[in-house]
Amino acid sequence: MPSFRRLAAALLALVLIGAPVAAAAQKFSDEQRGQIEQIIKDYLVSHPEVLEEASDELSKRQANAAAEKHQAAIKDNAQAIFNSPRGVTLGNKDGDVTFVEFFDYNCGYCKRAMTDMLTLMKEDPKLKIVLKEFPVLGPPSVEAAQVAIAVRMQAPDGKKYLDFHQKLMGGRGQADKARAMAAAKDAGFDMARLEKDMASPEVRATIEESFRLAEAMGMNGTPSYVIGKQVVVGAVGLDTLRQKVALARCGKEQC
Repeated sequence: MPSFRRLAAALLALVLIGAPVAAAAQKFSDEQRGQIEQIIKDYLVSHPEVLEEASDELSKRQANAAAEKHQAAIKDNAQAIFNSPRGVTLGNKDGDVTFVEFFDYNCGYCKRAMTDMLTLMKEDPKLKIVLKEFPVLGPPSVEAAQVAIAVRMQAPDGKKYLDFHQKLMGGRGQADKARAMAAAKDAGFDMARLEKDMASPEVRATIEESFRLAEAMGMNGTPSYVIGKQVVVGAVGLDTLRQKVALARCGKEQC
């Protein structure tokens, strides 16, 4: 095989894994570059399966890079993610795995994912759950989150908050201040105190903290989770969440 044909093969390998090839390509004349293009085309036509293999390898590398970025972001922000007083803690406060959910009260996927969270809390007595307000779906979501934060301030142990949370998340129609206040009243909260607490700097600081953490971890939608050292984006379902918890606990999808 002529030298440029060996280089053509090397260029093909670089192209398939997404590596830059401009520097290598400059070594060829126009005629050689035309021949290289034909060699690559002929090879791909004869072996189309390599495109799928290359795509799989690229996806794997991108996933590994994203996981490394997530782990670094989690390490840098661990205290705020797992132990901030601005989150609502449920389940086992001394659990061996912490399951953090970023949610929006107007997110339809979050409404369905709430059932997954409740199931995990019920079936896993060693699981610590942290809920973080992440109102990304507009002003009504921000209003609902503001009420929810005031609810958390009034009931920091999380028990009465969970009652409110289920009522608002499980309700029909758009969640806004009016609906959130109605859910809080139904759950037995002091409404005058809620109004007062909603105006406190703590409400704004809580929302800002959630957005800062989400940005650091590349989250832009709800529900999103941090489970151990893993970032999980989207309503992935109960079985996948169980696997992520097991992976955080023992390094395997099933302990």
